[in-house]
Amino acid sequence: MSSTSANASQASTIATEKIAGMAVRKTIRVDVPQAHAFTVFTEHFGSWWPLATHKIGKQVAVTAIIEPKRGGRWFERSADGTECDWGRVQVWEPPRRLVLTWEVSVDWQPDRTIQTEVEVTFVADGPDRTTVHLEHRKLEEYGEQAEMMRSIFDSEGGYGGILQRFANAASSAELGQEVPCPSDRK
Repeated sequence: MSSTSANASQASTIATEKIAGMAVRKTIRVDVPQAHAFTVFTEHFGSWWPLATHKIGKQVAVTAIIEPKRGGRWFERSADGTECDWGRVQVWEPPRRLVLTWEVSVDWQPDRTIQTEVEVTFVADGPDRTTVHLEHRKLEEYGEQAEMMRSIFDSEGGYGGILQRFANAASSAELGQEVPCPSDRK
């Protein structure tokens, strides 16, 4: 199967669901073992996250990191070493589950008073296939701007494209290779 048809096949497996309580859910299936999917999502986070368009710090970000422990940070780092926190690791259960706080305002600035949650689960559908569920919840924390933020997270430039980048990276033998986000093509 060609890379293009594999990507089209994976793109068709992304499911979107709007739920009560101001949350966004996305699901994607990847043809890799559960542990590999978890490792790519967490340890290689900076290789597939679209930092050119999805960062909050003032400097140009060169990587994004999820510290592998409960209480760890989720953050971006710039070339000069400046770090900008996105949130904290609430649950670390490799290779099944990860829960992060997202502590970022509607102005895309760090804000510890806002603590929405991003839960990512990795469900083995066999030895070489994993379903990844992402839920960003507690969006009501954004008050009057909650629907706007839900719409942003729910868009193709939000978690739709981001999960596709993850799926491409998980399927790729070269994790350091830049993976395009569908929303990057304009």
